Amino acid sequence: MRLIAVGRMKDAAEKALTERYLRRLSPPLVITELPDGKGSPAEIKRREGEALLKALPSRAFVIALDQGGRSLTSTAFASALSEWQSGGREICFLIGGAEGLDAAVIGRADQLLNFGQMTWPHMLVRIMLTEQIYRARAILAGHPYHRSGRPED
Repeated sequence: MRLIAVGRMKDAAEKALTERYLRRLSPPLVITELPDGKGSPAEIKRREGEALLKALPSRAFVIALDQGGRSLTSTAFASALSEWQSGGREICFLIGGAEGLDAAVIGRADQLLNFGQMTWPHMLVRIMLTEQIYRARAILAGHPYHRSGRPED
């Protein structure tokens, strides 16, 4: 499973949080960082889109994180992840840069996923996605890491 993302994680605290979940994941999640695009906003989006598509394995099952995507509960994400994995294709999550994803990337995606209607910093989305992959695997394994439901009043 891969995460291909535009931008380099530089902040030590963000790296530490990401590493916290990456260490727990088996099989591992491989993260590929791509450089930010240069030029006008449209040119940046196009260049970053080309780089994302070029980094994909040819038969990958692509889940692009995009505001137009589906918002899932953690349990629904776990079920979806299990279904995606059963397809036998390598799963690749894509996170674009500040300008968003190019239409070509959206068109290539097998699924679009969002983390709600709020705008999140791209590096924070990486951390959240990594944690949700870990949580999904815990849910599927019946591990108590995930606690569903709300506390009683």
